[in-house]
Amino acid sequence: MTETDHPTVRLRPKADAKAIRHGFPWVYADELVLDRRSKALDAGTIALLTDADRQELGLVAVNSHSKIICRMLDRDPRAIIDQNWFAAHLSRALDLRQKLFDAPYYRLIHAEADGLPGVVIDRFGDVAVIQPNAAWSDRLLTPLAAALQQVAGVTTIVKNATGRSRTLEGLDEETTVLTGAISGPIPVPMNGAIYMADVIGGQKTGLFFDQRPNHAFAAQFAQGARMLDVFSHVGGFGLAALAAGASHVTAIDGSAPALALAQEGATRMGCADRFATRKGDAFAVMEELAKEGATFDLIICDPPAFAPAKPALEAGLRAYERTARLAAKLVAPGGILGLCSCSHAADLTRFRNASSRGIGRAGRRGVILHTGFAGPDHPVLPHLAETSYLKSVICRL
Repeated sequence: MTETDHPTVRLRPKADAKAIRHGFPWVYADELVLDRRSKALDAGTIALLTDADRQELGLVAVNSHSKIICRMLDRDPRAIIDQNWFAAHLSRALDLRQKLFDAPYYRLIHAEADGLPGVVIDRFGDVAVIQPNAAWSDRLLTPLAAALQQVAGVTTIVKNATGRSRTLEGLDEETTVLTGAISGPIPVPMNGAIYMADVIGGQKTGLFFDQRPNHAFAAQFAQGARMLDVFSHVGGFGLAALAAGASHVTAIDGSAPALALAQEGATRMGCADRFATRKGDAFAVMEELAKEGATFDLIICDPPAFAPAKPALEAGLRAYERTARLAAKLVAPGGILGLCSCSHAADLTRFRNASSRGIGRAGRRGVILHTGFAGPDHPVLPHLAETSYLKSVICRL
């Protein structure tokens, strides 16, 4: 495409063009001139964005059905968004991950922070899972997948279409294998453990790579410990603790398939005799354990996002406080409690304060040993708070 092939969209006079020039990657619906022509653009159309004075700002992807009406793709108005363009972005991302990890298991593309807004790609060896969470990437999925094969050499590519983001973009929810084949869950080595990733039917892409450094930190306290992994999914913290020598791990989750995958991981590690699962509501199970008089040397709680957006913030903070209160009652004297949040709406200060209130209301006192974030394969775009979503606070009680 040439520059003349792109329609033009324009910021309103009161929109902050300076923020866009300085690196903010989004334009909200109330910042764009919305006339009949711009409203008629198909979702995912690539357009030339100008400021109110018609000065060019770059190429954007437009979706008039989304509150994020424009996503910046390239500051160069004459860029050609094709397979070569995708390959250049993927090559830069791959170079970083190969410096960070000695095995091909990581988040390869972390959306805006890697220059592909709304796109997530997780790599599981020769398998890659793409989440095209913005309309433009859904439209250009074919050249994106081709570039991914070209650059990373993966043989199987899965399109994962689940998640709230695609719903907000007005996209379908059909997960499908684009190339290659999937025969079952994929074993993933990480922090000495073996995780089983269901890249077709599992949650998100099948595994959460973002907690890798926090798994490793918590595992330092696992030798000989009785450990409780709350909201365990496929055994994230629990299997890392087993690998580090925990005497026993109990995993709690509401998903039977996730717990089955955690159990399979423990079996492959030769640790099945030191691993147990309890299916159920995590709050209810923690209350049951308290009634049973159970205590643990190490407890980690890694719940789903209780505050996925600002309207849910107060309710989410109450849920984090409740999590901390119930878990703190189960920690043995001098034991370790780790609390996590993947809610970008709850910043670190609010989350830490809610956690501290919960610990205090359990009659316990804690000191923070570690504050953790997502691993470096989840880079943070400084302009965009949403890319810095994960927080963990690990305390000694």
